[in-house]
Amino acid sequence: MKKPVCVIYVTWPIGFVHLSSFHMLIKRWMNAAVRAVVRMGIYVGAKVYFVHEGYQGMVDGGDNIKEATWESVSSMLQMGGTVIGSARCKDFRMHEGRLKAAHNLVQRGITNLCVIGGDGSLTGANLFRKEWSDLLAELVQQGLIDEEASQKYSALHIVGMVGSIDNDFCGTDMTIGTDSALHRIIEVVDAIMTTAQSHQRTFVLEVMGRHCGYLALVSALACGADWVLIPEMPPEDGWEEKMCQKLSATRSRGSRLNIIIVAEGATDRHGKAITSSIVKDLVVQRLGFDTRVTILGHVQRGGTPSAFDRILASRMGVEAVLALLETTANTPACVVSLCGNQSVRLPLMECVQMTQQVQKAMDEKRFEEAVRLRGRCICYILFVTCSVSNFNVAVLNVGAPAAGMNAAVRSAVRVGISEGHKMFAVSDGFEGFYKGQIKEIKWADVGGWTGQGGSLLGTKRTLPAKHIDKIAEQMRKYNINALLVIGGFEAFLGIMELLAARGTFEELCVPMVMVPATVSNNVPGSDLSIGADTALNAITFTCDRIKQSASGTKHRVFIIETMGGYCGYLASVGGLAAGADAAYIFEEPFDIRELQSNVEHLTEKMKTSIQRGLVLRNENSNENYTTDFIYQLYSEEGKGVFDCRKNVLGHMQQGGAPSPFDRNFGTKIAAKAMQWISKKLNESYRKGRVFANTEDSACLLGMRRRALVFQPVVQLRDETDFVHRIPKEQWWLKLRPLMKILAKYKTSYDISDSGQLEHVVLNGPKESEAMAAI
Repeated sequence: MKKPVCVIYVTWPIGFVHLSSFHMLIKRWMNAAVRAVVRMGIYVGAKVYFVHEGYQGMVDGGDNIKEATWESVSSMLQMGGTVIGSARCKDFRMHEGRLKAAHNLVQRGITNLCVIGGDGSLTGANLFRKEWSDLLAELVQQGLIDEEASQKYSALHIVGMVGSIDNDFCGTDMTIGTDSALHRIIEVVDAIMTTAQSHQRTFVLEVMGRHCGYLALVSALACGADWVLIPEMPPEDGWEEKMCQKLSATRSRGSRLNIIIVAEGATDRHGKAITSSIVKDLVVQRLGFDTRVTILGHVQRGGTPSAFDRILASRMGVEAVLALLETTANTPACVVSLCGNQSVRLPLMECVQMTQQVQKAMDEKRFEEAVRLRGRCICYILFVTCSVSNFNVAVLNVGAPAAGMNAAVRSAVRVGISEGHKMFAVSDGFEGFYKGQIKEIKWADVGGWTGQGGSLLGTKRTLPAKHIDKIAEQMRKYNINALLVIGGFEAFLGIMELLAARGTFEELCVPMVMVPATVSNNVPGSDLSIGADTALNAITFTCDRIKQSASGTKHRVFIIETMGGYCGYLASVGGLAAGADAAYIFEEPFDIRELQSNVEHLTEKMKTSIQRGLVLRNENSNENYTTDFIYQLYSEEGKGVFDCRKNVLGHMQQGGAPSPFDRNFGTKIAAKAMQWISKKLNESYRKGRVFANTEDSACLLGMRRRALVFQPVVQLRDETDFVHRIPKEQWWLKLRPLMKILAKYKTSYDISDSGQLEHVVLNGPKESEAMAAI
């Protein structure tokens, strides 16, 4: 007999899934989570129900609780909001309301609840769990259920997922919906900056965040705002004068605009609200600048979900089902959280209590403690001026262009200048280096670079080995004391070639650090590279449009070719975000039998109500099974059932404005790299010169799970497949079974990090983690 599962929405989009009594609560941009829970529930033999209109639907019962099918969650990934409705529910706060809800669940055999919402929704669900046995006893006493039903459904199990655009829940690096909200904010900010620059205006933007300043802080970093005001860090007395001085200084350096970001809950140190209108009046009265206010409001909650949110929601939804399957009568309610690139389970109420402690600290004006309790939820980057001599640092881009490179260069230049260095920009990578295309770059030169795509410095794939003598000559000519190289696999090879030449050219005995930036995400030593998120979003949104083009056509399969060289990251993770049926990559060899099996699988799906299929192929997945071959195979074998179309996405994956993630990742990782350079310069400065020839003076700065780690490039040799230009081990390969399960393939899935609950570990904003990715 199948286990029941239900899906419900509370407050804002919230969903319930019912697995043998499985119930899920979901917020905005939760359709991906609903889809994952429903399909994973059905995959493991559960019977799944939608509960419409949130807790209210659970209280009212009846037609509000309907069975879900595999097909009922098709075409949900690209939809914002919630497809099953949402409503606030006063009844559920009362005992009688929860009694009715318990009766409705027992009637359908629901004893497992998956709740997606904020801390209030999760707290309410946990209270419901604690009261469950008493509620059943009361239902027996009233004759609404019998003793047998009370015994059969004696325990209610809960797993939570956090849906909140504010990213205000402790215990998770990111909540579902936050990244999509940042996309909406940055889209508006980019548009506003155009008109602001044209008219020499100051814009004050108010973003959501009554109690958490994450959206304001991250959007300020992403657009290069002049000033930001957030609830956790109220400005010191006299902030008005300091802000006006900063705005005036920006204009005096030639900038034609100012951007101020204000969180809706911003206050001063005395608890007085700082509104966008107050800030506008202040700027007008003291500086006389033409100033406008834009309040973004609920636009931040709408729109198409980002690739990051789709992947995050899908992973959390599947993990929630696994957690419910493993729960026992003594298992406390848990919440599925994101730790780096892994899904983990944490005690729900520990996370809720820590979240509430943050608010209590803010209410009591203990702001430093509030920031500490936030942990990684909000990373404050403080650029502290060091006691550094006047060193010369060169920065260059190497390899193919990647969105976010310009943000990294801007961050490096400004942090370097703030630490007392003279910064030099090298045009066109190592080729420009040996040709002498080097010039000093100053603070104002990188203004407005954050939102620019491509590489404004210019970048080429040329390696330095053939011109190492000329590069050494240029380093001597400009007295270059350190190098920051931003790029992909060519940058990694280039650093290794420079390192190998140190014995011949002393000019190369300087600190060198590489920051990974490539859409292929194929650099060893780092889980993520700058530019990969933007490329993923380009693939995901293009696939949405391609599938939409078949909305009036019956039964069509699209074959899409993605970039990536021999690395299948874009095809695999993009396929998960776009809801692909298959993704062919080099790392997992395939043959004609697998291709035929996939065609047959799609044929069977097309015989039901499924009308569109999506197949992704990495460009170098197989030299014989080309995109044309796969297209022709599917076209021939699908005759009479579906027809095919093919698309090669090409260089559009490298273009466009960088995503909020890539802007902030580039900003943070480059700042971290410059801090390392400053430290190494001080350590290696002896007798009036810099001399660094140890292995750890030539490093790659990569993200490992949730921390940024400096790794000597020589130590990464054994981790690298140089022939195919990929790391030997890649974390994202563990996500491929998830895509297959959600596409209705029978396969195993075992990437859960936590058959056991982990406890919430409070991590302060240590230097090693403060730059972690958003």
